[in-house]
Amino acid sequence: MTAVPKTAAAPTAINVPEDEALPPPQTPFRRFVSDFVESPLAVLGLIVFTIVLLIAVLAPYLSPQNPYDLMQLDIMNGKLPPGSQDMYGEMTFILGTDDQGRDLLSGIFYGLRISLFVGVASAFISLVIGAGVGLFAAYAGGRWDSFLMRIVDIQLSFPAILIALILLAVLGQGIDKIIVALVVTQWAYYARTVRGSALIERSKEYIEAAHCLGLGTKRIIFGHLLPNCMPPLIVVVTMRVAYAVMLEATLSFLGMGLPITEPSLGLLISNGFEYMLSGKYWISFFPGLALLITIVSINLVGDHMRDILNPRLQR
Repeated sequence: MTAVPKTAAAPTAINVPEDEALPPPQTPFRRFVSDFVESPLAVLGLIVFTIVLLIAVLAPYLSPQNPYDLMQLDIMNGKLPPGSQDMYGEMTFILGTDDQGRDLLSGIFYGLRISLFVGVASAFISLVIGAGVGLFAAYAGGRWDSFLMRIVDIQLSFPAILIALILLAVLGQGIDKIIVALVVTQWAYYARTVRGSALIERSKEYIEAAHCLGLGTKRIIFGHLLPNCMPPLIVVVTMRVAYAVMLEATLSFLGMGLPITEPSLGLLISNGFEYMLSGKYWISFFPGLALLITIVSINLVGDHMRDILNPRLQR
């Protein structure tokens, strides 16, 4: 009697309903968006900053008055409280006027435009300079790394406001002068951040593989090293934009920023500072509130982005 060999049972196909199909793989961008929307404060900050940005871009179309046009200003309309009308009854000043008869609402809109332009422009230029210095120092190493990092250390040892005041005292007033001063005070932060990230990435296997494949130095630095240093760099850019906006307002408040014909938020606050104790609070209060909202909204976004892009800080 012969034994009948057992045959293996054929695997049965499992029919997965269409509504229970596996979700598509999550891309890094989708993962970032899903993590970002988990924080209501960060989403609120992004919405507020988007509104502020739109107001700044559309300031010429939203403002009831051009605060740069001296022909539209009347000293007789100076220091009017919120909701007042001009002496001819043709225009209502929703937030009141300053001592020059300038509509505060229009001044805030144009001031936001200047502040955001200065902040973004200085941050971008500082990013280019600092990232270049940091990448070169990390990749070259040796004496070049020590020399460049000592320059960065010297730069960071001085208060930024002190360096900016000295530069503006020499260069004078103007938007371009402020941007130059902010770039000089900020590039070292980007260099330090990029250099630290690049040192970590340079020791990884994909950089060694790129060297073994005979790739050029520029391709390794800008095609492989720099993209992997971007997450912490994005966080630094966000934070430094808010700091640049605050520093520009501080310089304008001290009278070292923009001229009086180009009012910024800091200059508007400075114009009403001497009237704070005389009951005319609105001249400084509303520009200060606009500056506070702008800085807080940017910091809320940047703080949550830091938690997302830095695994060590994830809660």
